[in-house]
Amino acid sequence: MDIRYSKAALKALLRSHKRALLQQKIDELADGSFVTNPNVIKLVGREEYRLRVQDWRVIFRVDGSILAIEKIGPRGAIYED
Repeated sequence: MDIRYSKAALKALLRSHKRALLQQKIDELADGSFVTNPNVIKLVGREEYRLRVQDWRVIFRVDGSILAIEKIGPRGAIYED
């Protein structure tokens, strides 16, 4: 799967002190394991999914063979739109 980051998600990833761990978990998602990953759930009322990485969250979509990372941030404020 091809990984595409939004501008905001890439900025948050580069500023995070957990960058290596987040990148590792995103790479695992791209290998196709998001279906069986217990830390991934579909968000209610939205088309996105959520990946839990310790106290951080990754909001993403799957568009065919593209894994589109929408947001990355600490839990809580990440869900506000």
